[in-house]
Amino acid sequence: MQAGPSASPFDGSVSSDDLTREVYGVLGIPIDAVGLDEVADRIGAALQGDEPYLISTPNLNFLVTAQTDAAFRESLLMSDLCPVDGVPIVWISRLIGIPIKGRVAGSDIFDRLKLGPQGSVKVFLFGGPQGVAETAGRVLNSQSSAVSCVGSLFPGFGSVDDMSSDAIMDSVNASGARFLVASLGAQKGQSWLLANHDRLRIPVRSHLGAAINFQAGLLKRAPLFVRKSGFEWLWRIKEEPYLWRRYLHDGGVLMRLMVSRVLPLALALVLRRLRAKDQSGLTVSMRQIGDRAHAIEMTGHGVAETVKEAVPLLRAAIGHSNELTIDCARLRSIDARFLGLLLMVRKSMLQKDGRLVFANSSWRIRRAFRLNGFGFLLDSDARHAVAKARLSRREDDDQVASPANFQVFQ
Repeated sequence: MQAGPSASPFDGSVSSDDLTREVYGVLGIPIDAVGLDEVADRIGAALQGDEPYLISTPNLNFLVTAQTDAAFRESLLMSDLCPVDGVPIVWISRLIGIPIKGRVAGSDIFDRLKLGPQGSVKVFLFGGPQGVAETAGRVLNSQSSAVSCVGSLFPGFGSVDDMSSDAIMDSVNASGARFLVASLGAQKGQSWLLANHDRLRIPVRSHLGAAINFQAGLLKRAPLFVRKSGFEWLWRIKEEPYLWRRYLHDGGVLMRLMVSRVLPLALALVLRRLRAKDQSGLTVSMRQIGDRAHAIEMTGHGVAETVKEAVPLLRAAIGHSNELTIDCARLRSIDARFLGLLLMVRKSMLQKDGRLVFANSSWRIRRAFRLNGFGFLLDSDARHAVAKARLSRREDDDQVASPANFQVFQ
């Protein structure tokens, strides 16, 4: 009998690290501003523990897919680390003022892990074409490197449910691996990792796509100068001709995003820098609006320079709330870095089965959310209406602001 994926895969405690991550919201997805060495350090730390640590490596196809596939987008939003694996995303980020250090490809991550003490990183290879994961495992074990393969599995070409049977999960978990590398195609791979988040006992897990094929020697990776030039996609077409259709489609979507989102954001960045002296302050306050329900009121500018002012109170609110409302009535502007912080607040709330609601957003704030790809956060469902009603009645609420339930950080 098969056991399907759990309905709520992210039950658990709030990660104390999420609010300290340097995350930016880029066209609907989270991006960590980290380099390869920092990624390796974080993976090394995660390998020492037993907490689930999901790594996603967004490239252009991830970005394009996230525009229309909410479940896929959610797998990125709930990830613990999202280094950029896509030159177009690096270019976009720099155009809109995000300090991305450069591309961190999934294959580079895998190769970087080989540099540690021999046999110190035990991996399980899941997916890829039939027989390729097994071949990659043999190749890895024939090398003198930190990475050793303790198991591999070809799960077939079924659905996520088919790949989530008790037999498959038991086989993966019994391997003793510390790093699970999946290769199922981006959408199915991310979906499988998200659905089985709590069933997997391997702490570090990631969908690294073609990394298994590269390790097995099935595909040859582009020379370093081609990768650095941003034209690895042409090399990939040479190796896998069928990819041209995907690249053509993704390129078309990229052009539309450039015109409709990126260029307006780049212009807004120029204007904000011209008015920088007027956009440096933020006041954050918290008040109780119900049983384990709090409202965070922000006055001023939610920008990179004011993130540190907001973090302490947001952290406290997460710890004391099952429902958290961000009151945007007095928020005058918001940028990609502050959106990244709010994404981490949302992730933390969902991890504890809570919810985050945005209320009273002005047209300017709503436009900023939508240009950055996060309009989906500003829904107008019943929860949003309830939150707004609570805020409008706050002067009559029994929980009037007092030193016990009201704090201000400037």
